[in-house]
Amino acid sequence: MSGGVVLVVAKAPVAGAAKTRLATSAGAVAAARVAAASLLDTLDAAVRTPAATTAVAFTGDLDAAEERAELTELLDRCEVFGQRGSGFAERLAAAHADVAERHAGAPVVQIGMDSPQVTPALLASALSRLDAAGAALGPAADGGWWALALRDPRHAAVLVDVPMSTADTARATRAALAGRGLDVASLPMMSDVDTVDDARAVARTAPDGRFARAVAAELGVPPGDGTR
Repeated sequence: MSGGVVLVVAKAPVAGAAKTRLATSAGAVAAARVAAASLLDTLDAAVRTPAATTAVAFTGDLDAAEERAELTELLDRCEVFGQRGSGFAERLAAAHADVAERHAGAPVVQIGMDSPQVTPALLASALSRLDAAGAALGPAADGGWWALALRDPRHAAVLVDVPMSTADTARATRAALAGRGLDVASLPMMSDVDTVDDARAVARTAPDGRFARAVAAELGVPPGDGTR
């Protein structure tokens, strides 16, 4: 399937508001800087995805964000609109609905801001899976998911009834999509970034990016770790 939309759901990496689980051990500023690097790498992969438009459902105060100058420059290359909805599931469903309205008939692959190891090739592959399936889901190691691709993004309405941030979120999402009559293809499993150990592990998979540099600078590199 040619073309499509890469939808990034993100919040401004502001100290005290971003990566709060990571902040409990690393500190609010360090966590926000790591979050900023993660978002930058994620956006960079999105805008370099062949034949795709990048849309960003954004919330938070960009003026107070870490790395705001570089974030502003990258966001200027994207179609940015505000998030809406009272909870995370509602905001995800609304972001898909907004893309469906703006890009009628276009397939969508949606990711969050904590997948700095994602590549343009992986995002393009997720869209191509929609040639044969109505949906594709990328599970996360913690039981959630890191990517949701939909041939028709309006089907994301099912997310409002799926409990988010649980060890069963991916399974429940797959079941909800199947209940709507969709064939759900599988994307590779990846890890989210919630803890210092998560951050270091993900940095090792993408050692040349902003995220790996931020992890080394803000969280430290354990002895024998090859992260640069």
